[in-house]
Amino acid sequence: MKTKNSVFFSNKAFILISFICFSSYAQEEESKSTVKEILSKVSISGSVDGYYRYNFNSPNKAMDVDNDPTTENTFIAPNTFFANQSGFALGMANVIFNYDSEKVGFVADLVFGPRGEDAVFNSSGSAQTINQLYVYWNVTQKIKLTLGNFNTYIGNELVSPTGNFNYSTSYMFTYGPLAHTGLKADFVIDKKWSAMLAVMNPSDYTENNPFDTYIIGGQLGYTIDNGNAFLNFRYGNEGEPGKVGPTLQVDLTTGWDINDDFYLGVNTTYSSTEPQESGDTSGFYGFALYPQYKTSEKFSIGLRGEYFSVYNRGLTSVIGLNDKGDGDVIAATLTGSYTIENLIIKPELRLDTTSENSFIDNDKKATKNLSSFVLGAIYKF
Repeated sequence: MKTKNSVFFSNKAFILISFICFSSYAQEEESKSTVKEILSKVSISGSVDGYYRYNFNSPNKAMDVDNDPTTENTFIAPNTFFANQSGFALGMANVIFNYDSEKVGFVADLVFGPRGEDAVFNSSGSAQTINQLYVYWNVTQKIKLTLGNFNTYIGNELVSPTGNFNYSTSYMFTYGPLAHTGLKADFVIDKKWSAMLAVMNPSDYTENNPFDTYIIGGQLGYTIDNGNAFLNFRYGNEGEPGKVGPTLQVDLTTGWDINDDFYLGVNTTYSSTEPQESGDTSGFYGFALYPQYKTSEKFSIGLRGEYFSVYNRGLTSVIGLNDKGDGDVIAATLTGSYTIENLIIKPELRLDTTSENSFIDNDKKATKNLSSFVLGAIYKF
């Protein structure tokens, strides 16, 4: 009987071990299958860029202006983002991970380099590598909720150089919001109309909210086959209560394919900040045209003509201002775009002319004009 019991228990142990091994194997295969299914829905894209910059009538190196008060708040490059360093300079490396299922998904958009650092200037630590980081839920076919950090919906330009025709950026883009963190809801009204509502941290405070104040954002969109138009706004306290008043910005962005070869974009914006006590509102406004002409499958040429104005010291250390705190700039940027497979070469001529002295010339004197050349190179994948 002892021998039979041993055989019996051995058989039971063998069956139990076999069952455990089979279950573990099945779970492992199921786990691998799940991972493969998830990875099959993850796409990876991005870009790498750099540039060369040369000033024609301004120094191409940092200069000591001998503490001359007439050269205070003057610059040797346009005071806009991303292409203001002389000589050969770096842009950024950008890697975007996008998971998209029928109902839910996420975007993790990472940036490395000076362009990325400028884009997330109010972040600190590891968050300086994050351009966008959000999750979304397609509640229905007409309602989408997004929570996290996303690029601004205001204006005609983007942080990524692949989304812009011109390599350098405009004043309106530079001094409008770049990014938001919050909750937004996108609505499809019909085949042509859309809308968006959002509750967000103060603009560009993407990592957290240090002020316990929030802004409201909104957008009304109209899209047809040959173009679109978006009316955007944001309102709220963009800083610590008691130190700054609420800001209102209204922005219109539109672009149309006039024919197969000619495109015309328009952007206009107005931003005002209320005073804390007595006084007038302050802010800025601007207008820009973006005509672009496609000469062949590989080459296009485009112009950005921008007028930008600051009033009542709404922005300081941007352009020269008069005694009333007013100043304006006209910036004309002519850009060529030549495509070689995934590589885009962008030669660019730019002329900035201000109402007050805003730049330094080669004789170390303050001047109203600056002319420059930029050669950008972008590889996208």
